[in-house]
Amino acid sequence: MTVTIPGILLGMKKNLESMVFSNSFVEELPGDPNLVNSVRNVSKACYSLVQPEPVGSPKLIAYSEELFAMLGIGVAEKTGIAVDILSGNLVLGSMKPYAARYGGHQFGHWAGQLGDGRAITLGEILNPEGSRFEIQLKGAGETPYSRRGDGRAVFRSSLREFLCSEAMAYLGIPTTRALSLVSTGDMVMRDMFYDGNAELEPGAVVCRVAPSFLRFGSFEILADSSENDILEKLLQYLIRHHFPEYGTGKEAYARWFYEICKRTALLMVDWQRVGFVHGVMNTDNMSALGLTLDYGPYGWLEVFDPSWTPNTTDFSTHRYAYGKQPEIAYWNLTCLASSLLPILDKKYIEEGLSIYAPTFNQAYHEAFFHKLGFLEHNGAEDEILLGELMSLLVAVETDFTLFFRLLIDLPFHEELTTEDLISGFLPAYYDESYKQESYKRQFGSWIRKYRQKTQKQGLDSLKRRELMQRVNPSFVLRNYLVQEAIDMASNGDYSRIAELMDGLKNPYADLPEHKQFTKRRPEWARHKPGCSALSCSS
Repeated sequence: MTVTIPGILLGMKKNLESMVFSNSFVEELPGDPNLVNSVRNVSKACYSLVQPEPVGSPKLIAYSEELFAMLGIGVAEKTGIAVDILSGNLVLGSMKPYAARYGGHQFGHWAGQLGDGRAITLGEILNPEGSRFEIQLKGAGETPYSRRGDGRAVFRSSLREFLCSEAMAYLGIPTTRALSLVSTGDMVMRDMFYDGNAELEPGAVVCRVAPSFLRFGSFEILADSSENDILEKLLQYLIRHHFPEYGTGKEAYARWFYEICKRTALLMVDWQRVGFVHGVMNTDNMSALGLTLDYGPYGWLEVFDPSWTPNTTDFSTHRYAYGKQPEIAYWNLTCLASSLLPILDKKYIEEGLSIYAPTFNQAYHEAFFHKLGFLEHNGAEDEILLGELMSLLVAVETDFTLFFRLLIDLPFHEELTTEDLISGFLPAYYDESYKQESYKRQFGSWIRKYRQKTQKQGLDSLKRRELMQRVNPSFVLRNYLVQEAIDMASNGDYSRIAELMDGLKNPYADLPEHKQFTKRRPEWARHKPGCSALSCSS
């Protein structure tokens, strides 16, 4: 993947400016009749037509070569017609740009109308395989849903979204994608930590790509406004374009709800498996396709702590902490279920919700036993073993990603002391608490049980290693790594972006050429802004 110092991409079929966009969302669903771009309450509509606001001096900073190829298009230069499109400075004749209307429950409370306050969808592209993708600009200017915002985005948050979208894709986790990152040449005023210290920062626009950006809140706002006819039209649209095999009518609605409950459960397993924390799991940030949606104050577990959240806004309640993500996802599904009651029988909703817990539990145990190198789950004994490990990881400051990666190389055919075994995990410890005798005893006991279980299952060391490497990444997008890239970019040096993206292409490999990115968080980053926590502010 090429992301910096953009040059000519060869072998592409079309330039972006020659693409013909389709507009099924606009053409098949009711829109806001008011064409004035002013902040207001919108009713009886799924979207509002709105034009992106031009920026001063757009420059292409980074792009996903793989995603351009998948869409069947190419990018030529750092500036030019394609970059004008990707920044919002040029709208093609086939585009019908819009901002979507939706609502949401934020931190457990109904927030009413939200909508795309700084995102504008340009239209849809059919790739060479015939798959449909929405092309959306984030940071492209004000919309009727901007509330008190300016519709813009700062460079730091835009870079985080660009990198994390692609990181999750390479980890094999369902996600929206990021096509490009364009600096605008304009400054944006932001109060990063809501402490009264607003500053001007460089602006940027991210081009996001997904089959659909529909979310739970898209249905909630219609139900809350008793716009049941539009609610049904929206669900029919979703099924027609993304689940056509389900047919039509109530049974199709039920099948989709069943499927989204299942997909959401599996998405939570993926997040837990790699230590990803979304940070702001409001219902307006939950995808109707089961994708990871909206990268704001996200983070990756470093010290294993189920109560950890990267979101400064959530520090008082830890509602969206790592360990709470599965139950919050279910809560969000119940909100979606309530919005569907006007058009779907309660029995279908209950059946859908009932699949969530067993789907999650089965997939979670399978994923974590694979992380341990176990092919089979043998009931309560194995669950106790997993639970004891989680207690060990909490007992001392242990890096989640590194511990499992180091476990791959645990020797099985040597008689080693507990001290020798612990020494193999030193790169994962953030302090010297592992020297405590109580921890040594617990660790030694767990290791003995783990080795016995591993030897008992009879899986040869090579296959065990391959199994564990497939699910235990060596490289996750730690916040401090992105902050370093942000700091370097502020001085005009974009090389770290390229280095990170090169590593993210193979997150499950050993990556000797990027070994500095596979180490635990340095101590200087423990409390540094942008490294330890983020706010909801862009």
